[in-house]
Amino acid sequence: MFGLDVITLFLAASITVFAGIIKGAVGFAMPLIMISGLSVIADPKLAIAAIIFPTLLSNGFQTFRNGLKQALSAIIEFWRYLLITCVLIAITAQSIILIPKEVLYLLLGIPVVTISAIQFLGLELKISPTSRKWADWVAGSITGILGGLSATWGPPTVLYLLAIEIPKHRQIVAQGVIYGFGSIVFLLAHLQSGLLDAVTAPLSALLIIPAFLGMWLGIRLQDRMDYTLFRKVTFAVLFVAGMNLFRKGIFG
Repeated sequence: MFGLDVITLFLAASITVFAGIIKGAVGFAMPLIMISGLSVIADPKLAIAAIIFPTLLSNGFQTFRNGLKQALSAIIEFWRYLLITCVLIAITAQSIILIPKEVLYLLLGIPVVTISAIQFLGLELKISPTSRKWADWVAGSITGILGGLSATWGPPTVLYLLAIEIPKHRQIVAQGVIYGFGSIVFLLAHLQSGLLDAVTAPLSALLIIPAFLGMWLGIRLQDRMDYTLFRKVTFAVLFVAGMNLFRKGIFG
């Protein structure tokens, strides 16, 4: 099915459930986890295509979970970040089909390892309110380039939102808006690139089910866990997965 054997398909669904749990619990990292896990058991380009529909719908749910009014407020506040991120996702995503598999493994591994290490070590960035305008453009550019090449624009967004020190509730709303718009652009970009086709689109649609099952479990676990420990364990696992992507990129 979808070019995968039954065992690989089961593993893909299991990885997606785990990614959904993390998404439901901490609000992000579904694409990062899915890319890390699926790239180990399948071609990285297939992995990127497979995340498109689960990411789009889960981000849509996160965007409007707190109501339309708050989503619109976040769009107004972060319009610069949103604009440059979406433009660069659309541009850089077109190059994925041209990149050799080994290079793509390395490109996928860079944000996974870097961002996981930053989070795991507890390093903090601070951006003052007076620097917000230029910081929106710079951070959005970095996020858009990484997002287009690796399909993971969530962690850079989280780092930026933490750096500008907005309230936690506001962060969740802003994350949903940024992820949602990015997901729409990513979908359109890969309809254009051909990465999302008659084989990969049904696989991506099928993974919506385990993604939402995982999110449901993650939301239920959210109030019962040690949030700091959970984040550290999550990013430690991602760091190992990212290093494995580096290994595959270098040694095949």
